Amino acid sequence: MLAGKRILLIISGGIAAFKMPQLIRLLRAQGATVCPVMTSSAHEFITPLTVSSLAGEKVYTNLFDLTDETEMGHIQLSRVADLVVVAPATANLIGKMAQGLCDDLASTLLLATDTQVLVAPAMNVRMWLNPATQRNAAQLRKDGVRFVGPVDGDMACGEYGPGRMVEPEQILDAIAGFFIDGPLAGKHILVTSGPTHEPIDPVRYIANRSSGAQGTSIARALVALGAHVTFVTGPADVAPPDGVTLVQVETAQQMLQAVETALPADAAIFAAAVADWRVASASGSKIKKRKGTLPTLEFAENPDILARVAQMPSGRPRLVVGFAAETDDVVAHATAKRQRKGCDWIVANDVSPATGIMGGSENAVVLISDAGVEEWPRMSKADVAMRLADKIATALTV
Repeated sequence: MLAGKRILLIISGGIAAFKMPQLIRLLRAQGATVCPVMTSSAHEFITPLTVSSLAGEKVYTNLFDLTDETEMGHIQLSRVADLVVVAPATANLIGKMAQGLCDDLASTLLLATDTQVLVAPAMNVRMWLNPATQRNAAQLRKDGVRFVGPVDGDMACGEYGPGRMVEPEQILDAIAGFFIDGPLAGKHILVTSGPTHEPIDPVRYIANRSSGAQGTSIARALVALGAHVTFVTGPADVAPPDGVTLVQVETAQQMLQAVETALPADAAIFAAAVADWRVASASGSKIKKRKGTLPTLEFAENPDILARVAQMPSGRPRLVVGFAAETDDVVAHATAKRQRKGCDWIVANDVSPATGIMGGSENAVVLISDAGVEEWPRMSKADVAMRLADKIATALTV
């Protein structure tokens, strides 16, 4: 799939740089040519000799190297690649990209390129969650820069949380996604999936029985048609799909923030089973059981993510698809939900216990749109996803 593709790999100064030799090996095994660029900070974590030996190419490091400028100037270097990949992408380099700053070779190449850019962030959890970094990442997404990760995980500094770079295999999948031909090539589609967990205390939470299987199948089907998919998922039972920009969340409020950060998009598919309520004031310590007394929980309503996106005054995705899991009067309730939320389509199903659909491998859905009610036969969730993806492709390419 990557045979003949030229990847400009920009390595910045983070501990995750030690994983770049593996990414280079994977890319070359797929037939890609890797042209490496290293920041001066990257030299603290991995040597140019290692990178050059594995890539089989010269490593570019200095903006003012007269030899390099004679052989291949930085403007030409920024234009000859089929894709620019920044991995690891530090908070500093992400900030430069968002603000249009260029004081070294890497940032100058990123400002001068007319090629698509993929970044794999890697930094401390607090740095990633800092409002400044989130603003910078949101700006880059609006500018068309694609992200893969970060994910939750152990940090080299000893902390845990979002900010860990995804593994080289996931970066490879994301790179391959740029070169898939199909009716959705060049389209950005947002998919939410899985349940949300709303904490009661550090050991208890409110959730539902969603496995995330249907949302995951939809994301896979969209990727197969060439779409760039941002996949926002709660704590699902199934593994996330390959080839997507993965954003993992726990709560409804975190999912809303992730959705807003991922926009704009050509379409948004809301397959997640978001909890309607949360505990208004979750306890910071475990609520102890006391004989003869019951805890009193005060609930608050969670944000309505589907309605917020469907009713956006500007920047609304061209196609907004919601899901309705019902146990009775499926069509009536789903039709009312579509009108209430303001979405284009509703995919409804009967999840009463007798159907075995909730958490199972099959689904039987009804698609409700302006065109009317379309009943689909019971089939595997993968087949439902393929059928829905085909309809999305038709809607977005008309």
